[in-house]
Amino acid sequence: MKLRKLVETYSLWAFLVALILVLAFRTDFDFVQPQNAANIISQMSVEMIIALGMTMVIITAGIDLSVGSLVALTGVLGTMALTVVAGLPLWLAFLIAIFASVLVGFACGSFSGFVITRFGIPPFVATLAMMFVCRGLAFIVCRERPVEIPYEYEQLKFLGMGILGKNLFGVEWFPGIPLSGIIMLAGIVFFHVLLSGTVFGRQIYAVGGNEEASRLSGINVKKIKFFVYAITGGLCGLSGIIQAATLGSGDPKSGDKWELQVIAAVVVGGTSLFGGRGTIIGTFVGVLLIRVLAVGVNFLGFTRFWQYVVLGSVLLLAVLLDTVSKKIRS
Repeated sequence: MKLRKLVETYSLWAFLVALILVLAFRTDFDFVQPQNAANIISQMSVEMIIALGMTMVIITAGIDLSVGSLVALTGVLGTMALTVVAGLPLWLAFLIAIFASVLVGFACGSFSGFVITRFGIPPFVATLAMMFVCRGLAFIVCRERPVEIPYEYEQLKFLGMGILGKNLFGVEWFPGIPLSGIIMLAGIVFFHVLLSGTVFGRQIYAVGGNEEASRLSGINVKKIKFFVYAITGGLCGLSGIIQAATLGSGDPKSGDKWELQVIAAVVVGGTSLFGGRGTIIGTFVGVLLIRVLAVGVNFLGFTRFWQYVVLGSVLLLAVLLDTVSKKIRS
C-alpha cells in the first residue's frame, strides 16, 4: 500500500525531471537556459490560473468546456472597458479592466453552475452550450476584430509581459520572473490552502467522492457545485485580461481549444475524472509537463502538430492509469 502511494505521488515528478534531462541533453542544454525557463513560466501561467478552477470542477465529477471561450470574451470586454473609461487615471483604468473581465467570467460561470444545479442539466451539455455562446459573443461585441489596448493605457501590457527581478542582486544571467508567473504562484498557494485546509475544500472532495452521502450528511451539494463553476469563470476572466495584456489586444480568437489542454493537464496531474480525488500541486505538475512537452517538440525541430499526438497519448495514458487505479481500490 505504501509503495503504491509513493508511486502515485512521485511518478509524475520523476517523469517530468526525466523529460527535462532528456531535452537538456538533446538540445546541448539550450532547453534548460534560464531565459527558456522564464518563457515556459510565462506561457503556462494563464492556463494554470484556469486549471485552478478546473481542478475543483473535476474533483466534483464535473467538467467545464467553456473556459477557452470565456478567455476570449473576457479579454475582449476587458480591453473594451479601457476604451470606455478613456481619460481616467492609469491605475483606476487598470482596476476597471481587471474587474470587468473577472466579473463577466464570474457571471458566465455562475450561469453554468445555476443551470447545472437548478435544472439538472449535465455539465458537459451546459458548458458546451456556454462555450458556443461566449465564443459567438466575443466575435459579435468586437465586430470580429481584435480590440487594441488604447495607447494611453499601453502599460497594461506589463500585466502579461512584465518581468520582475531581472539581473537580481547583480546576477546578469537571471532573466527575472514574469509578473503573470507571480500571479500564478499566488493562486497556487491560495487554492492549495483552500482545498486542503478549509471546510469548503473538504466539502468539494466529499461531493465528488459520493454526492448522495454528502447530501445526507448535510452538505449543500448544489451550493458547492454552483460556486466551483462560478469561481472557475472568475479565474477565466483573470486569465482573459492577462492574455489580452500579453497580446496587446482583446482577440476573439484567443483561448481556442484551451479547454482541452486545461482538462488534459488537470487529469494528467492526477485529478480523477470520476471525482473525489486531485490536488492543486498535481495540477501544477500536469500543466508544467504539457508545456515542457510542447516547447520541447519545438526545440527538437518537429512540426507543432506532434504536440497534439504527444498530448493525446499522455492524456490517454493518464486516464487509463486512473481507471485501473480506481478498479484496484474498489
